[in-house]
Amino acid sequence: MSTSGATADPLAALGSLPGVAESVESVRKAVDRVYGHRIMRRRGNEITSEAALRGARGSAALSGADWALEEVRRRTDFSADDEARTVGAALRLTAEAGQLLSIWRQSPLRVLARLHLVAAADKGDEVGRPRQNGEPADEPLVELPLPDAHEVAGRLEGLSQLIITGGSAPALVTAAVVHGELLALRPFTSHNGLVARAAERIVLVGSGLDPKSICPAEVGHAELGRAAYAAALDGYASGTPEGMAAWIAHCGKAVELGVRESTAVCEALQRGAA
Repeated sequence: MSTSGATADPLAALGSLPGVAESVESVRKAVDRVYGHRIMRRRGNEITSEAALRGARGSAALSGADWALEEVRRRTDFSADDEARTVGAALRLTAEAGQLLSIWRQSPLRVLARLHLVAAADKGDEVGRPRQNGEPADEPLVELPLPDAHEVAGRLEGLSQLIITGGSAPALVTAAVVHGELLALRPFTSHNGLVARAAERIVLVGSGLDPKSICPAEVGHAELGRAAYAAALDGYASGTPEGMAAWIAHCGKAVELGVRESTAVCEALQRGAA
């Protein structure tokens, strides 16, 4: 998302795109419903933990490790192969995201570097910093042209300033832009999709839309499918009003499906308590 020559609050301006206000309102109503569930008053921590697990599973699935939920729940060793390492990275990121909320609005680039460090879980010199010219970006799901290091640096700085400045944009819009921009840029040499989805979670939680982190958008993104995810991202990268609106709506659907997942967990717990 280019911010040059933009309005004083370009994120808020996206809220006026056709269909975006409707997506924002639909998401807000869905989130309010699950927060109002009677189980949330007594067992909210359990819902949060389960949402974290299911969100990590969904994010890993989009990055090529589509494991059954019970397999993720059962496993203790996530070092056996590439898929296991991807699932392990998703779980670590989900746990770490909640620890970075207070830093995000002051230093989003620091948070992104930390997320990459946690995901990569090694000491390589390319970890925890934006990639340099000539370095690859391992994200097979995204087939967009890869921006060079200079463009990445400029757009990351622009995104950072938008977050630090704040504004009146709805949480869904901000989360969708952060997510889309990171996927389009692929600023790191690896784990870009996992980091982008973790950053989306941070925005949704930190904005107050989902303060207990019980609406795992990653579940919805996975349920909507990799093809729809890639197609919606193409719309974001086009920069057209229609493409941007379609990406925001796609992210809204993902949040609503995450709400549906946690509502099902609430209902299951309620039946068990009956």
